[in-house]
Amino acid sequence: MPSSKTEFPESVEVTTQTQSWQIELLYDGQCPLCLREVNFLQRRDAGRGLVAFVDIADDGYTPEAHSGVDFETAMGRIHAVLPDGTVIKNVEVFRRVYEILGMGWIYAATKLPVIGPIVDKLYEIWADYRLSLTGRPNLATIVQDRQKRMECETQGRCRLYEEEESSQID
Repeated sequence: MPSSKTEFPESVEVTTQTQSWQIELLYDGQCPLCLREVNFLQRRDAGRGLVAFVDIADDGYTPEAHSGVDFETAMGRIHAVLPDGTVIKNVEVFRRVYEILGMGWIYAATKLPVIGPIVDKLYEIWADYRLSLTGRPNLATIVQDRQKRMECETQGRCRLYEEEESSQID
């Protein structure tokens, strides 16, 4: 006689993705100095996931996934996104990341009324010259090159783009 008992698995694994990061750091993965800093910060994070590191130079980077911070804006100045979607930039990013990683004392002096504005101004100067100091093209060229790559991928024009690239190398 058939059983009327319905069998159910003893346990059902339900996974929910919780956000463990406290700050999402948007960095330029093509910048050797930026990479050095990010590598240092990743070691300090020690796999805890307190900081989500997002390489804006990756062709898969999309502003929609990062509070609307577009590639050009992110390349011009360092940005970070807080869990509530708030975007911060410039030296404030470093202050927050270092505080989260337990090294807030490094940037503590930048909160002082006299020192803070000076450090902010120095960062602006650094950001303006970062690309040339690291031997890279200017921001307009980097943005244009990325746009060409994106069009190539979405419109299937890779052959034309590759031919242009190879003719510039020769």
